[in-house]
Amino acid sequence: MQTLVGWHVEMEFSEEGDRTRSAAMVRLGDGTEIRGHGNAQRHPSDSEQLRVGEEIAGARALMDMASQLLQKAHVEIDEASGRKSHALM
Repeated sequence: MQTLVGWHVEMEFSEEGDRTRSAAMVRLGDGTEIRGHGNAQRHPSDSEQLRVGEEIAGARALMDMASQLLQKAHVEIDEASGRKSHALM
């Protein structure tokens, strides 16, 4: 199997108190940049586990990007076929 293209996802986190925010970005082969965002908030009774906040916020940012990628593909299918396709989500 030959790999034709690769994607590199960049992800950054910021933490303030009990909140963790994430921002993710991937640049596609056609030059499009897709950006996703995610948040996590620690419950006051939970112990501090920074990694867990990053994992939750990061997963939510990736889910945001996945939704945008599916929508982009759906639009491209419609444009190429000239008709309305089934939703990919």
